[in-house]
This record gives sequence, C-alpha cells and structure tokens, in this order.
Amino acid sequence: MTTPPPPKLWQPPLRGLALAAQKVPQLALFVLMVISLVYLGLGVGVLLLPLVVVAVRKLANRSRRLAHAWSGVRIAEPYRELPPREPGFFGRWRRCRQLLSDPATWRDMLWTIADPVVGTVLALMPAALLVYGLEGLVFPFVWDDLVSAGYDDHYAGLIHVHGETGLRTWLMPLVGMVFIGLGLWAGPKLVTAHGRFTHTLLGPRPSAELAARVGYLTRTRGAVVDSQAAELRRIERDLHDGAQARLVAMGMNLDAVEQLLDSNPEAARALLMETRDSSSKALSELRDLVRGIHPPVLSDRGLGDAVRALALDSPLPVDVVVDLPGRLDAPVESAAYFAVSELLTNVAKHAKAGRVWIDIRHDRDALRISMTDDGVGGAAASAGTGLRGIESRIAAFDGILAVNSPQGGPTMATMEIPCALFSPKTSSS
Repeated sequence: MTTPPPPKLWQPPLRGLALAAQKVPQLALFVLMVISLVYLGLGVGVLLLPLVVVAVRKLANRSRRLAHAWSGVRIAEPYRELPPREPGFFGRWRRCRQLLSDPATWRDMLWTIADPVVGTVLALMPAALLVYGLEGLVFPFVWDDLVSAGYDDHYAGLIHVHGETGLRTWLMPLVGMVFIGLGLWAGPKLVTAHGRFTHTLLGPRPSAELAARVGYLTRTRGAVVDSQAAELRRIERDLHDGAQARLVAMGMNLDAVEQLLDSNPEAARALLMETRDSSSKALSELRDLVRGIHPPVLSDRGLGDAVRALALDSPLPVDVVVDLPGRLDAPVESAAYFAVSELLTNVAKHAKAGRVWIDIRHDRDALRISMTDDGVGGAAASAGTGLRGIESRIAAFDGILAVNSPQGGPTMATMEIPCALFSPKTSSS
C-alpha cells in the first residue's frame, strides 16, 4: 500500500460524500443484475446481462482508482480476459456464460449490495460528525423555537437543553467543538478504512492475483526478449553498414597503397590520408555504437548526468531538473536512460517543439520522470512503436508510462518505476 499525500482538512468529508453518492447507482445496478439473472432463461437477460456487468465493472474500477488515489490502497483488476465477441444470439449467450463463470463477476455483485450498507456508514461518518458539531455551535441560539416545533430537547444524548439552566449556552458549543475535532481527526482514517473495505470486496483472491502476476510477467518477459532481439539486430546492422564497411575499405586501400608505394608515391600518400580519415570515422562510429549500448557516463556518474549529456546532444533546448540523492540499480538506470533518449528522439522528430523540460526525482520508493514539450501534441502509444517500446522497456520493472498529449499541445509524458536508492550520489553537481 502506497501512502498518498496528506489530505487537506476539508477533503475527507467531501470525499466521503462523493463515495456515498456512488452507492445509489450501485444499488440500481444490483437490481438490474438480479433482473438479468431472473430473465436469463427467457432471452431478455441475455441482452441485458452483458451491459449490466460492463456497467458494474466500470463503477467498480472507479472505486478501485479512488481507493488508490484517496487511501493509498492499490486494487488490481481481477477480471479474466474475454475472447472476441461472437455475433448472433448464441454469441451473446456464450458471452453471458463467460461473464458468469468469472468469480470476479459474483464478487462485484456482492460489492453492489454490501458496500451500500457498510461503505455508506464509513463514507458519511466524517461529514456527519462535522454537521453534528456545527449543530452544537449554532442551535443554542434557536433551540427553544426548535423544541417548541417538536425537536428533541437533548444534545448528544446527555445534555438537556430545554429550560432555564443556562448550561446550553456554553456546554453545547464545547461538545460541538469536540465533535468537529473528532470529525477532522477521524475523516482521513475513515476514508482509508473505506478503501480497505473496498479492497476486501473488490480485490483479487491470492490465487487469481498470482495467476495475473504470472501472466503479466510472461507478457513483459516476451516484450523484453523481443526488445533485446531488436536491439541486437540494430547493433548488427550498424556494425555491418558502418564500421565494418569502413574497415573493409581501409583494408582495400592499404592493399592499393602497398602496390602503389614504389610506382606512384603521391597516389599512395593520398590513399593513406583517405584511410586515416576512414579510421577516424570508424572509431567515431564505434564510440557512438558503444554509447548506444551503455553510455560510460551512465555507469560513472548516474542517471542525472547521463540525461544532462543527452540534453546537450539534443537539437532542441532542454531544461533538466534532477533530484536524486543516491544511485539506482544499474538495470533501472539503463531502462530509464534509454526511455528518456527515445522520448527525446520522438520529440525532435515529430513534435515540432521549441523547448523541452525534463524533471527526474525519486519519491515514495519510485523513480518519477516527466518530460514536457511545447510541440503540436497528438502523441499516442497506438500511433507508433516508439511509445510502445518505452512501455515494454519499463514494464519489466513494473513501470508505467502515461502520456497526456492533446491536439495542439503541450505534451507531457510521465514515467514511474518502483525502485530504491542504494548508494550515495557520485555526481559533483
């Protein structure tokens, strides 16, 4: 469970009200689910059930997101992957069987009826305590009129507020302030308790979670293997088309120099100068190739200085802010470095940007990298292989990539990789 930023005093009651408001559609979906099951044999439920299950899952996923954002409780989706939809009535019938055979469907149904009972109490309690406390502050001034109208003449079950004792003039506000303080203190804890209760109902079972984890690792392993194979092919192509071709040409030039050395020294000298230039270019290409495999600055000085070096080589002005008080694991540094490099390359090629801002920091046991440009926007993982490659690269470390790129810009790409700092920072800056 990750810890979200501490909420402001007024946020837990409002969040509780928002969570309580969600219980109404939950109950409505429970009723529709029951109707779908009752009329499943008549054919009407075959049409209605998939729609209701999809709606329940969307609402359940919203609760999972809120539990993570407001309580720090991460709840994975436990749903089985569904095969492609088949046409016709029998296709809909098979879809119903697939949905009903998923245990997560029945747990969602239990959530739609159990959460409005227990979750509503947890969600409304912060606001109820505050309202009851405000009642103690305000009602002493109008209590006689309220009691005359039939309102109960006891506050908090103990204070008798009707009559001429005068206690209500100071005791009710004091007790009201206690209720307000209790509501402010208990609000975050009650919202967190609601998130944990949601996890109890909507979280995957250990066996399902393990199966999902194994499936995820299998997919990411395949993506990493494919990425490494593509990288090896790129290295082989660069060696074949670049340094290897120059070395072969240098060998041919040296053979020609050997034949011309006695008969035509001037031509031999010219070929030697050409060979020297080719050797310099081959050495430069080999250095670039080695830097593309694993740049020395990354090993020597860490991710921050390696990204600063990338920024200096970029054709665009790049502002880099780094807050890394230590070093990361070498595989994480390498994955993050090449992800940033790929993002910078995409920006330079496609974004038509004038400036780029990169922010790198380690916060709450995760490396967070955000890159913003002032380009034309419209970037999406589905539009090309670049962003998908970055997702595959960091997915091996349970990392995620989020891209916000509306048409017209700006574009902001954010990466988050769970990891820990393991040594002091070696960079001098």
